Amino acid sequence: MEPEGLRYTEEHEWIGEEDGLYLVGITEFAQEHMGDITYVELPEVGMEVARGQDVSVVESVKAAGDVYAPVTGVVVEVNTILEERPELVNKDAYGDGWFFKLKSVNRDELKALMDFTAYEAFLMEQTE
Repeated sequence: MEPEGLRYTEEHEWIGEEDGLYLVGITEFAQEHMGDITYVELPEVGMEVARGQDVSVVESVKAAGDVYAPVTGVVVEVNTILEERPELVNKDAYGDGWFFKLKSVNRDELKALMDFTAYEAFLMEQTE
């Protein structure tokens, strides 16, 4: 996915539409901040998630953190490859490093997320 076409949360998750489903992952900034990713715990397929709910865990050599649902929806697929190859999050955060896919997302919540330009400005504020 191209970062410019995604929506972002203040917790550094991204979400983007592909073939009617919504892929979710963590941003380039988040994976760089965490360092080498060593473990990813994925949500259950069929799980109904609410915006802001912790649905996944990511661990690195530096820290562990939760991955939150950027919007309300239903998990329809998880990226099981990350269980064997968590380093894909570091190598391709916006591609092969996605965490899960959602359907039936809340469109109002989606629209309320930051676009790429707003997220870039948010990052500049955080690093000042």
